[in-house]
Amino acid sequence: MNKSLKASLYEIVFEADTPAGKIFDVVLLITIILSALVVMAESIESIFEKYRSFLKISEWTITIIFTLEYFLRIWLVNKKTAYIFSFYGLIDLFSVIPTYLGYFVTGGPSGLSIIRSLRLLRVFRIFKLSRYVSESQMLIKAMYASRHRIGVFFFFVIMIVVVLGSVMYIVEGEKSGFSSIPQSIYWAVVTLTTVGYGDIAPATALGKFIAGAVMILGYAIIAVPTGIITSEITQLQQNKKVTTQVCPGCLKEGHDDDAEYCKFCGAEINP
Repeated sequence: MNKSLKASLYEIVFEADTPAGKIFDVVLLITIILSALVVMAESIESIFEKYRSFLKISEWTITIIFTLEYFLRIWLVNKKTAYIFSFYGLIDLFSVIPTYLGYFVTGGPSGLSIIRSLRLLRVFRIFKLSRYVSESQMLIKAMYASRHRIGVFFFFVIMIVVVLGSVMYIVEGEKSGFSSIPQSIYWAVVTLTTVGYGDIAPATALGKFIAGAVMILGYAIIAVPTGIITSEITQLQQNKKVTTQVCPGCLKEGHDDDAEYCKFCGAEINP
């Protein structure tokens, strides 16, 4: 098979700038969604017993499609290990392994439980959707760019819940269910995130006042990471237009539409 054909296949499989590449992505999108529906249907006992044969045939058909896609991607890239150990490479692998392992694993009831657990791992296929949605790529880049600020923010939140939990342990005590500082910290986390299970609640007036302050503080804290990520998304949108071209060397995206070489590793990008 000549290099030009391999380059054409690479453009179809890894990029979406051509009609063939868009069709390839749409077919995979539909296959991923169908695979997720099959996994969900198998978890419903009545449906699984009634349509066992159909679900098995569907599962093996989808698994074979994903297997062929996985090995095709390995064959097309220059650096095989870079793809195999990348995020999407591992997702592709984990999405097909459970079906094959489930076929070979036996051993009575314990073996059946292992097979059931392996089948649940097929929900990893849903992560493959993010590869074909451009907005998700922008969200991932925005989260990565703001990782340091979000990390500092979460460290600040941890300090708040530790302090609030300790204060509530002193104010309320064991008679109100705050039997220990870790238990009180659990209450602070539940209250600060506005979940509010209600399994532990303050009884004193001071405790209720502190709880109210924590609830109000929770709304403000939720807005902080949203604002951080939103600012990064806005900045990304203002940058120069990029294409869906994937570098065959480092497998990274985000290249300018007129780029001839990868800005990350310097490798030549397919024209």
